[in-house]
Amino acid sequence: MAADGLLHAGRVGAPHGLDGSFHVTQPSPALLKQGGAVLIDGAERSIERRAGDHKRVILRLAGVSDRDGAQALRGKDLAVPRSAAPPLGEDEWWAEDLEGCAVVDGQRQVGSVSALLGLPSCEVLEVKRPGAGDLLVPLVSDAVRDVDVAAKRIDVDLAFLGED
Repeated sequence: MAADGLLHAGRVGAPHGLDGSFHVTQPSPALLKQGGAVLIDGAERSIERRAGDHKRVILRLAGVSDRDGAQALRGKDLAVPRSAAPPLGEDEWWAEDLEGCAVVDGQRQVGSVSALLGLPSCEVLEVKRPGAGDLLVPLVSDAVRDVDVAAKRIDVDLAFLGED
């Protein structure tokens, strides 16, 4: 979704209750604020209700007033324009900006980022490597030397990861 200036905010999950509310899977809580708006199927809808916590977000959107309406949206992606996103702190990135980045160890090519995964202890980069299995790289300073989003390049320390 990064093309077109959109950020992935989550996906409509199972309905919650009878009023049109639903669970959000793969939520990006910072993008899902009550009173804000999301794009779903190309249409903008305002967020009328936000409940739950940052891991289990529950939303109700304008125009969705019952369980059947929520069920009809199930599986659809929620997006937010980058212009509506809160500013990021130092060493923070949107997943869309990291996906597709080349991963290197100095001058050695390692692979490319296929996804950013949220694990209980930290977020990790899933790196696809040609001719080898996927590599999970934790987003910690010991494992990641540099992230250059503009150059689409991430420098990692394979020795730290036990891969050298």
